[in-house]
Amino acid sequence: MALRLARFSAPQTNVSPAKRDNPNYRERVYKIVRRIPAGRVMTYGQIAELLGEGYTPRTVGFVMHGAPDGTPWHRVLNAQGGCSTQNIVLPHNKQQLMLESEGVEFGKNGRCDLQTFLWKPKSRIRKTPQVVLYRRKSAKPSRGKKR
Repeated sequence: MALRLARFSAPQTNVSPAKRDNPNYRERVYKIVRRIPAGRVMTYGQIAELLGEGYTPRTVGFVMHGAPDGTPWHRVLNAQGGCSTQNIVLPHNKQQLMLESEGVEFGKNGRCDLQTFLWKPKSRIRKTPQVVLYRRKSAKPSRGKKR
């Protein structure tokens, strides 16, 4: 059992410990997770993709293991729509039970349908206005006439 828990305390990632232990690094993850509405879920990979360089699904999972109280950690699932809390000292189905109490449904395989329950936050990036090129009124080329 100790070997399993040690695996979670020191994951092998591309991110330096200094960066990973930075409170801002962790807070960026928690900020997204706190926005997930009840009855919806996100995946570790989805969060990592939104955060960009320096974040991987594994590092998001590592950060989530230390989530402060009030952070809805249970709304983050693996890429298959399943819970990833089997190796943590909790009742083995605590995450699933918490999600089911919010209306998330799981199949017999222990996975929820991500097509139904996945939450996709709206992007804050504004679309750049499209540049409109104007043509002359006449499509015919001018034949040496000056305007």
